[in-house]
Amino acid sequence: MPNVAELYQSLILDHNRSPRNFRVMPDANRSVEGRNPLCGDELTVWLRMDGDTIADVSWMGKGCAISKASASMMTAAVKGTARADAEIIFESFHDLVTGKLADDKVSSLGRLAAFRGVARFPVRVKCASLAWHALHAALRVTESPSTG
Repeated sequence: MPNVAELYQSLILDHNRSPRNFRVMPDANRSVEGRNPLCGDELTVWLRMDGDTIADVSWMGKGCAISKASASMMTAAVKGTARADAEIIFESFHDLVTGKLADDKVSSLGRLAAFRGVARFPVRVKCASLAWHALHAALRVTESPSTG
């Protein structure tokens, strides 16, 4: 029987190889680009907000396995959620990858807990959090037509 670390590794590899919501969104009303100049990761996150709800979210970009898997899993986690809930997930995920999330809170992140080990590799925190910071910025901008 596989252990939790093996399951998490498998989950990250799956999202890297077959990223979810990996597409340009022509009807987005928000988009933000993110770049990590240290390793070359770059991506764009698109949102289509319906009132205060993330009706749709997508991303496109290139980067390492952690960056791509994190972006993929982020879109799955926040699609259909209220802005306030997405902000809470962002904060919890950021605390997770920086080693600040209390052990008893990790399970609340579900599959995103796969990134818990990133905290042991400070250089990888930016990889795991790049898409999340783009999402966070997109949630804070006023509506604009899609640039995509």
